[in-house]
Amino acid sequence: MAEQRTHRTFEDLVAEGTAVPTEGWDFSWFEGRATEARPSWGYARAAGGRLARATAALDIQTGGGEVFDFALGTAAPDRPRLLAATEGWPPNVPKASALLGARGVVVVASPEDAPLPFADETFDLVLSRHPVRAHWAEIARVLRPGGTYFAQHVGPASVFELVEFFLGPQPEAVRGRRHPDTERAEAEAAGLEVAGLRAERLRMEFHDIAAVVCFLRKVVWMVPGFTVEAYEPQLRALHRRIETDGPFVAHSARHLFDARRPARRP
Repeated sequence: MAEQRTHRTFEDLVAEGTAVPTEGWDFSWFEGRATEARPSWGYARAAGGRLARATAALDIQTGGGEVFDFALGTAAPDRPRLLAATEGWPPNVPKASALLGARGVVVVASPEDAPLPFADETFDLVLSRHPVRAHWAEIARVLRPGGTYFAQHVGPASVFELVEFFLGPQPEAVRGRRHPDTERAEAEAAGLEVAGLRAERLRMEFHDIAAVVCFLRKVVWMVPGFTVEAYEPQLRALHRRIETDGPFVAHSARHLFDARRPARRP
């Protein structure tokens, strides 16, 4: 006989979603209560292949270091001799340092909008997974001639079904931010050559309101200034909808960049 699921009140679920730590990019807590399809290209494993061929690598906006750590594990033992990472959110810095230090990575606290704290032409590989914003001129500056920027970006109108449930319809200028064509033009304007650019939209499901609360606390730019108190009416309405209709469905947008700094001519 199948186990009957215990009914959880709105207050219990919200309290649970509010209590989950939000440091780093470990999303394992969501297992069983939210799902997201993954891009077909398998970024972390592909990044490991790039690391196995690099001599000096930088991971920008590494979060808690989880994705970079996985990629380095797949590259072992052929890891670069020089390894560095940056992170701008203070609670993530010690978490990333503890995780990545064992692999010889130097983690540097650096605000997301600041110049990269490295000399020109230091790295032959720069990685990033879901940067808040790609600073193309800085990426080009720290890459060696012939070096590569390999990254997975968040695309336009990502998870906007959820965003607009809380904020209402967004103007087209907001929905179109992070468009891959715009970012391609910005990369090329910084002197990079875009060798590959792929984009996908992927199904997400939120199975209870605790998952929604935790997600909006963790991914803070989705609904800026989100608190349970400020958005309680929307949360209650969404809780009732999930209980009546089943999981809330949204779609994430992702694109994969493979860009290179041109080699010097002889």
